[in-house]
Amino acid sequence: MKIETTRLGIIEVQDEKVITMPAGMIGFPHRKRFVILQHKAHSPFFWYQSLEDPGLAFLITNPRFFLPDYGLDLQQIERATHWNGTMQEGGNLEFYVTVRIPRGDPRKMTANLVGPIVVNTRLMEAVQVVLADGTHSHRHPLIH
Repeated sequence: MKIETTRLGIIEVQDEKVITMPAGMIGFPHRKRFVILQHKAHSPFFWYQSLEDPGLAFLITNPRFFLPDYGLDLQQIERATHWNGTMQEGGNLEFYVTVRIPRGDPRKMTANLVGPIVVNTRLMEAVQVVLADGTHSHRHPLIH
């Protein structure tokens, strides 16, 4: 299918790459279908593009690229979803965090470690969870 995006223009997306978010992203509950698009070749960043809103895309990255010890409570994810029996970390689960890059100062980029996006690649479903353990920040610096 072809989709229109504000950042990348019109692009072709394979149907099997579409990710459904039953609850949407926090603040965007009515946007339910997304696709992950490569930002640039060999970049650790991706766009989490809404299929329903050409102007809605989140810059995301795998948090373990910057923080190898970043982990999630799989039981919390299981409680937030109906994925019982379909989750295998390192198998069919992928974790992403949204990234904020201040205009004109990319060295001050931060990641939201409190609200990761968890994608079940077996079901092509995702959920954004909120980690309430108090150990993570929503503005964690990515460059030290």
